[in-house]
Amino acid sequence: MKYYIIIPAHNEEAFLADTLNSILRQSLRPQKVIVVNDNSSDGTETIINEFTTLSPIFSKLNTASSEIHMPGSKVVNAFNKGLAILDDNYDFMVKLDADIILPDNYFERIAYIFTGNPKVGIAGGFIYEKDAEGRWKLNHPMNKNHVRGAFKAYSKTCFKAIDGLKAAMGWDTIDELLAQYNDFEIFTDDSLHAKHLRPTGHSYNEKAKLLQGKAMYAMRYGFWITFIASAKMAWKVKKWKRFIDNFEGYYTARKEKEPFLVNEEQGKFIRNLRWKNIKRKLF
Repeated sequence: MKYYIIIPAHNEEAFLADTLNSILRQSLRPQKVIVVNDNSSDGTETIINEFTTLSPIFSKLNTASSEIHMPGSKVVNAFNKGLAILDDNYDFMVKLDADIILPDNYFERIAYIFTGNPKVGIAGGFIYEKDAEGRWKLNHPMNKNHVRGAFKAYSKTCFKAIDGLKAAMGWDTIDELLAQYNDFEIFTDDSLHAKHLRPTGHSYNEKAKLLQGKAMYAMRYGFWITFIASAKMAWKVKKWKRFIDNFEGYYTARKEKEPFLVNEEQGKFIRNLRWKNIKRKLF
C-alpha cells in the first residue's frame, strides 16, 4: 500500500531526528513525508534539510503561524498546509507528531490492517512514555479503541468521507466520531508500541483551558454528556478545576453562538453513540 506522512513541527530540534530516523527504518516506507516547519526558531529546519538530502521521500514546507501552541488549531492548520501540496495517489494518510519513535514494522502492520479489513477507517498503536524511573510505560488515558492524535493513520476513503481534520481542540475525537458516522471502524493494535519523547500537552498555552469545553459544545454534546465527560476528565487528572474550566468554555461558546463543527444529523449520531458507550460502561 502507498501512504503519505505529514509531520507538523514547531521547535522540535530535540526530537525530530529520532522521529525521522524511525521512518527511515520502516519495513514499509512511505512514498512521501512532508515535514511542515511551523514557525520554528530553533534548529528544526536544519534537521529537516539534512533529511531531505539523505532521502528523496522527505520534503520541507516552511510556514509562519502563531508561536503560541494552542491545542488543535495550530497543529491541524500546519497539517492542512502539508496536505495541500500532496496528490491523491495514496492508500492511507498519516498525521504524525515530531516527537515519536515508531517500531520498525509499524506501517507494515498498519497497511496489513487496512488491507485485511476495508471497514477500518482509522488505525494506530499505543503510546508509551518514560516514567520517573526511566521505564517506558503505557500512557493511554482514553478508551483502548481510541487512536492517539500523535500518530493517526486514515484510509483514503475514510479521510475523504470525514472531510479531513478539523482545526479545533478535540480534532482527534471528532475524526473518530465522524468516521463512525460514516460507518467506518477504529482499530488499535496493542502490539505496536510507539515511544513518545515528550509528555502530552507539555507546551500548551494557558489560554487553552476553555477550549475543551468549547469543543464539546462544537461537537453538539449537549449539557449532560458534557457534564459526564468533564467529570471523568477531572477525575482522571485529579483536578476539579478542569471540570469548571470545561463548563466555562461550554457556556462561553453557547453564549457567543460559536459555529458547530458537525451538522444536526451528525450531532444526533454523536450523542446517541456517546450515551451508548456510557451505558455500556455502567452496566
